[in-house]
Amino acid sequence: MLNARLLRLDDQAHEHAHDYHQLVMSLSGCAEFEVDGSGGEVCRMRACLVPGYAEHEFAGKGDNRMLIIDLDEQDLSADDPRLLAQLFETPRYPALDADFHNLLNYAGAELARYGSDPLLARALGGVLLRALHLRVFGEGARQPTGPLDIARLDAHIESNLARRITVAELAQVVCLSPSHFHAQFKDSVGLTPHQYLLKSRLDRAARLLRESPLPLVRIAEECGFSSQSALTTATRRYLGLTPRKLRSSDS
Repeated sequence: MLNARLLRLDDQAHEHAHDYHQLVMSLSGCAEFEVDGSGGEVCRMRACLVPGYAEHEFAGKGDNRMLIIDLDEQDLSADDPRLLAQLFETPRYPALDADFHNLLNYAGAELARYGSDPLLARALGGVLLRALHLRVFGEGARQPTGPLDIARLDAHIESNLARRITVAELAQVVCLSPSHFHAQFKDSVGLTPHQYLLKSRLDRAARLLRESPLPLVRIAEECGFSSQSALTTATRRYLGLTPRKLRSSDS
């Protein structure tokens, strides 16, 4: 038995176990999983490997679309007896790279169009499993570079700085729970997420004040401050200068 299917996971938590292995990947949205006490989030950057018979609890988070592969010990064993044994030896939340995303998007589109064809579903499932195995155990498997993808976080902050950004939102960007994210962020950067966001807002404000003729109220809006007076208070408190002084200091 090897079955690949598309499914939206309900927001309500469910708990069960089954005698077959399961690979859960996200085409869009996120879901929380806990497998034999090991918790993690399934998102665009991370999958979940559920070994057969493992007790697991899961819940979708809002709008989501998952690609799920169900398989047992006989699947693919003739081609590579190590593949399933290694992948499902223990619960895992493997990271997914951009090339795997492309493969996953293709498989999702084919299943959406021809999902009733069992041969197609089996072939696509086998390709995804093999591609994931190569990334986790192959000679070219990438080693983790650190606890957080700071560049990804910076890009998200830069694109959304004009509005309110929550810690939970940043945690979702790197597929962590808010509590784990807060602790890992502080260890990696030396600042809390709130402090880092304020620094990002002040850095952009100072740059705009020195390099652009935009009025103060517009700069406050673009940097995510609630008002011109909030911008003034922040620059005076943390930079030691008012916005007008910052603007004139470069002239």
